[in-house]
Amino acid sequence: MTGNDSVVLRVAGRPVGRYVTRPELPARLSPRPYLHPVTTLAGTAVTELSPADHTHHLGVGVAVPDVEGFNFWGGRTYVRDQGPTELDNHGAQRHTAYHRREADGFTEELRWVAAPGELLRERRTVTATALTDGAWALDLAFALTNVSGRPLSVGSPATNGRPGAAYGGFFWRARKEDAAPEVFTEAADGTDAVHGRTADWVALAGSAWTLVFAAATEATRLDPWFVRAEEYPGVGSSLAYDARLPVPPGETVERRVVTVVADGRLDRREAAALAAKAVSA
Repeated sequence: MTGNDSVVLRVAGRPVGRYVTRPELPARLSPRPYLHPVTTLAGTAVTELSPADHTHHLGVGVAVPDVEGFNFWGGRTYVRDQGPTELDNHGAQRHTAYHRREADGFTEELRWVAAPGELLRERRTVTATALTDGAWALDLAFALTNVSGRPLSVGSPATNGRPGAAYGGFFWRARKEDAAPEVFTEAADGTDAVHGRTADWVALAGSAWTLVFAAATEATRLDPWFVRAEEYPGVGSSLAYDARLPVPPGETVERRVVTVVADGRLDRREAAALAAKAVSA
């Protein structure tokens, strides 16, 4: 670990990720804590921070483009019948406390704040676990509770009229290389066959690394995956795929994604085995 504003995750004594707790970011990026860099055990970086193509992509974290009209994703907001639009509607996730803080992970509390005040209170748990000599797992679970005192709902560009853009929830901006990464699941190959569909796990295989994203709870497995490879490499969940997700006052939305971070290019059998091991670890 480092100072008050970051935590360094370690597996078998090796640093594999840095969690920035209180980043200094412009409001337009919807300031929020993030993990970057995240690396394989051999030291290969598998995240990007504020890349030129999407400056609001911040490594690994939780981001939602529409919480009752407020943008906790960053960048432009998709407006129905208008398209991506610059709005002064950005929120921020503010770290308030660590309940656990160790070399292998932490549990923290966050406030999701926008113009009306605090909308959501989050408890986030992140844990790094060794799997093999060439792979480890990043376990990220979050629980979002409506503390606003009024009904809220979570949306996405898809629910606001942009087909195929149902991002929002867990999101991992991966390393961009000259060639697009390979995308596959237990039963499908390619972005078109994987994006917008449910699967126990999704793999993204780059030149010398593989990420396997496993939905670790029943609720998480019901969320379709958001997958990009050609435009940029990224994988996330879809809390609001084809309809807004209501969050009544006092109610909580919980999700958990466990990601295998492996050196080399895994095949389908290897990815499935490591995903199963990571979820049960």
